[in-house]
Amino acid sequence: MNKTKIAITLDQNSIEQLDRLVSKHIFPNRSRAIQEAVQEKLKRMEQTRLARECAKLDPALEKAMAEEGLSEELSKCLEMGDVVEFVELV
Repeated sequence: MNKTKIAITLDQNSIEQLDRLVSKHIFPNRSRAIQEAVQEKLKRMEQTRLARECAKLDPALEKAMAEEGLSEELSKCLEMGDVVEFVELV
């Protein structure tokens, strides 16, 4: 993965905490600590967004739509005489 160097500004307290983590060998350097923190935050934000979107779904409607789709697939397979294909779909 290509990496790009950036400059950031942190308050003194954050830098001291960061340096303690590096001195305890929790991270090899400041850059790695910040990189992992950013990646973790981005992942958490994405999971939160996914959870918000899932919360918008209506479970009863989703179930009905899924069952309707299965019924249509079963009907098609039965018309063609291919129940094995339906079983593979499920």
